[in-house]
Amino acid sequence: MKKFPEKLQEKLSNRKANNALRQLSSRNDLIDFSSNDYLGFSKSESIFNTTHDFLIGHNIKQNGATGSRLLSGNYQLFNIVETILANFHNSETALIFNSGYDANVGFFSCVPQRDDVILYDEFIHASIRDGIKLSNAKAYKFKHNDLDNLDEMLNRVQYDGNIYIVTESVFSMDGDSPDLAAICKISKKHDAFLIVDEAHAVGVFGKRGIGLIPKLNLENHIFARLVTFGKAIGCHGAAIICSENLKQYLVNFSRSFIYTTALPPHSLATIHSAYTELISTKNIEKLHKNIKYFKAEVIKHNLQNHFIKSDSAIHCCIISGNEKVKQIAKKLQQHNFSVKPILSPTVKKEEERLRFCLHSYNSEKETTEVLQLLSTFL
Repeated sequence: MKKFPEKLQEKLSNRKANNALRQLSSRNDLIDFSSNDYLGFSKSESIFNTTHDFLIGHNIKQNGATGSRLLSGNYQLFNIVETILANFHNSETALIFNSGYDANVGFFSCVPQRDDVILYDEFIHASIRDGIKLSNAKAYKFKHNDLDNLDEMLNRVQYDGNIYIVTESVFSMDGDSPDLAAICKISKKHDAFLIVDEAHAVGVFGKRGIGLIPKLNLENHIFARLVTFGKAIGCHGAAIICSENLKQYLVNFSRSFIYTTALPPHSLATIHSAYTELISTKNIEKLHKNIKYFKAEVIKHNLQNHFIKSDSAIHCCIISGNEKVKQIAKKLQQHNFSVKPILSPTVKKEEERLRFCLHSYNSEKETTEVLQLLSTFL
């Protein structure tokens, strides 16, 4: 075998030197303040059993999809689940993708065209950035949640096609939200198409966890919404919530949809069961109670100046420097708490942080203890 390429080795060495080398770690049994399983659905025995019963009841004994949806993989369960998603999220239709990454890359690589312009929040998710890179449109970032900056850019940007504005309803690295109603007004003013990633809002905000866009009654102002099932829904996959015309376009031109094997029946049955559970679960109420308690404990332990303001399930404590934030995370883990450090270059240098993900199943005792420890270590 040829030796490892020098340029690649140099990049790895630089990561090590900056104490930012990523490594795969084994799952642990620590108290969970790090996963995206906000409602505990990933471990729900009820959802597991309902999924099994659904498959047996419908005589579905198939392990894989056998091909892409445009070839042999488009079995009837897709239509059933996409109808459920459209009805639940108040939309014309929905199109299921294999993951949130696939959905974002597939959407942004094919929808914006040459001569179009994309304006995206500077903190937008990596999957959206990657999709934008594959697009032929010009793209510019606006300051995080700064609508004056967005409006200013819209007034001076030059384009011959359409303009797309991209944001998230809950940002994964800060846990904060933009003024979505104001962004809708701005997009309407400039005749722009608005796309919102709802990955960290679904299952958390709105009646039955419907998401922030429907909670604010803004569905008719949004060109496309992304919902994912790997966060609060507790399983796998994603969907673009959209019009029939956009769905037809994506089926014809989204390469991450066209050229991949479809999700297996078990994944779709689990999505079906999880959405059924959302309708009756008390876990959303428990989650918001825990969010309220966490925020009160942050103030009680005089930590509010370290935390980014958030009403979501994501709360971030800024601790500058990769080495320092890793050390504090390690100390918390040694005390049985799973809290993960977010390092640069994932976030900006000097904005490294501990990311606390809150869940319906975290106890008040656990919350108090982890924040007491954090206060001591800081």
